[in-house]
Parts: sequence; C-alpha cells; structure tokens
Amino acid sequence: MSGPLAGLKVLDFTQALAGPFCTQQLSDLGAEVVKVEATDGGDLTRNSGPFHEADTGRRFSGYFQSVNRGKKSIAVDLKQAEGVALIKRLVPDFDVVVENFRVGVMDRLGLSYETLAALNPRLVYAAIRGFGDPRTGSSPYVDWPAYDVVAQAMGGMMGITGLAGGTPIKIGPGVGDTIPALYAALGIVSAVLHARQTGEGQFLDVAMTDAVLGVSERIVHQYSFGHLTPGPEGNHHPFLLPFGIYPAADGFVALACPTDHFFRVLCAALDGDDLANDPELATGRQRAGHRARVIARLSELTVRHTKAELQARLGGVVPFGPVMNVAEIAADPHFEARGMLAEIDCEGLPGPMRVAGQPIKFTRTPSGIRRRAPDLGEDTAAVLAEHGVSDEEIERWKASGAIVESGQ
Repeated sequence: MSGPLAGLKVLDFTQALAGPFCTQQLSDLGAEVVKVEATDGGDLTRNSGPFHEADTGRRFSGYFQSVNRGKKSIAVDLKQAEGVALIKRLVPDFDVVVENFRVGVMDRLGLSYETLAALNPRLVYAAIRGFGDPRTGSSPYVDWPAYDVVAQAMGGMMGITGLAGGTPIKIGPGVGDTIPALYAALGIVSAVLHARQTGEGQFLDVAMTDAVLGVSERIVHQYSFGHLTPGPEGNHHPFLLPFGIYPAADGFVALACPTDHFFRVLCAALDGDDLANDPELATGRQRAGHRARVIARLSELTVRHTKAELQARLGGVVPFGPVMNVAEIAADPHFEARGMLAEIDCEGLPGPMRVAGQPIKFTRTPSGIRRRAPDLGEDTAAVLAEHGVSDEEIERWKASGAIVESGQ
C-alpha cells in the first residue's frame, strides 16, 4: 500500500492519545511517520495496556498498538546535547514535525519552531495543546495542563450531554483528544499543500478545547440566534422528532425520522396507526409540540420487539440502527466489509490482534495499516543510517546513551 500521502515524512514527538492519533491518520494514509521517544521507557501508553494474556513480557499494549501502528520508532535522549543535535540533523529531511507537549517544552529543549524552521524553511510544525499556543493567540489558560475530560468540559460538549435536566456526563471515547487530532491532521495536510506550492512552511496549532467547541457548533448558534443556553439533552434531539434512542426488548435502537414522510413510514412499520392518523401530529412542528407524548408512544411500540426484529422491520426503510456494543460490532458484516476491524501481527501472540481500521477509503491510493506499532527504538539505527549517520556515529551515540535500539 502506498496511500495518498506517500512520500510525506513526519517527525513525531507526540505521546498519549491526541498527538499519536493525529500522526496515526497520516501514517494510515501513506506518510512515513518516525516516532521520537524518550530512551527511558518511551510513550507512556506502552505500559497502559490492555495486554493479551499470552503477552507475559507486556510488549504489546493494546492502547499503544491502536494509535501507533505503522510508525517507526527512534529512541533519543533529548536531555543530552547529542540527542538535540541529532534531531536538528534529521529535520531538513522531513516535511512535518508534530508535538503535543505543554507550551515551552520544545523551546526549552532547543527545538522550537523558529529554530527548526531556520534549518528547514519548508517545515510544517504542528502542535496540539490544551489551550493553544501564544503564537496564534495567547489564552489566559495557556499554561494549564489538559486532558480529554477537561476539553470535553470546557469546550461545551459535556454541558449538553446527559439526561435532560440532569448532571453533565463525559462522552465515552476520548473525543477531547481525537477530535483535535483530526483537526490537526487536516491542518497539516493543508499546510503541506501550501508549502509545496510556495516553498513556505509554517506553524499551526490546535487547542483541544477549541476543537471540541468546533464540533459542538450547535450550542453557539442556539445561544446567538435563539438566546438559548442549552443543558443536557438526554437521548433525544432538542427540536427534531423522532430523533433519538428508543428501547427494544433486548437493548436500544436509534431512530431518526423527523420528516413527515419518514414518520408515516415508521408508524406503519411499527403498527402505530394511532400516531400516523393523529391530526395533531401531522407535521414536524406539530409533533415537536407533543414531544413527550410521541416519545412515550413510540417507546411502547419499539419495546415490543428485539433489536433484530426491529432491524428486520426498519432497516433500510427509515434511518435506523441498533445500539451496538463492540462484540456486536465484531460480528456485524458491515464492519467486516468496510475493513474497520483491522488486523496486526504481534509476534508471540495467538493469531492477529484487531484495532480500529481507517475510515477514509480511496479508489486509487488505498489507505490502511502496514504493520504493528514499533518496539521502543526498533528503527533507531535504520532511520539514522538512512539519513546519512555513519555506523561509527551511531555506535558512539549508543555508548553515550543519546540513542537506544530496541532490545538494549
């Protein structure tokens, strides 16, 4: 597989989730991503698990494998002058640098955007931080540390999630990390296009809180146009109906039938003639005025059937989907057909392991996962040699501890 980003070279200083998820997207799309890790253990998610029971050496953390697959790893001690000098030697050969440290960390290491751009004027330097970088707009919170839950809280998403009138609830997946990661990947590709057209690189950053607000856009226009300050909305849309989660005999299903046509089709499929024939419910605006009654009656109709029975009645007929857990996803033919349960080979484990696949599909430049995530420093010597570092220099840096290869 080559991918549409084949030939793009990325030097990746990220760790945890937001940064690695960003560079994982670039890797899946064909970029060569070289992950720079600390020599004393590397990315903290290497030890986060979960670990397969057969992995007695705790080599393959599921967390690390999921968001670092397809990358190369070099282990460099950036606290040593030799390690910093080595990075500066590599930078002219790379198109992109990505990091998600707190403000000022790379500057203090001697690897600021300004320093690296002087070595490579075409360099695109991307940063993901909790509250952005002063180069693009200095937040009063610029020095605050942040994680997923903080971004969800301050970006407005958590404020509208939860039972109506109840306590705000954190979204299950780490969207406070993955959403800014996706914005950053888009920004990187945009800046690379500009650099290839003009020869000019640039600095870009994405604040985690900004990204969460960006995808929570509805609250802003509700506040501005409608003078509303929405709170937790529960499992139903605040002004479209029906548009939410309904009970089944063995779980829950999602229905999205706000148009008059879909509403009539839904009622017919569920034997809900009383709803279809009620003149007070003929239009979406009328139904919104009888919100509680419509939700309660539809719930009475859906709970009579299992998810499979509802799928037989509604699948392909109206916008419908069962609420699925990961075991159900693993058994569903859609995700198999779409390659969304991708396999990686981890030596010593019984059969391939699965990670979430790449959702972006191409007809001419296929994306995908080329290999498992690397061991710490697995590619140190090979990457350095590829970029003109002699065997003698590599051995000298190994002896000083400035670099590490896996297995050492």
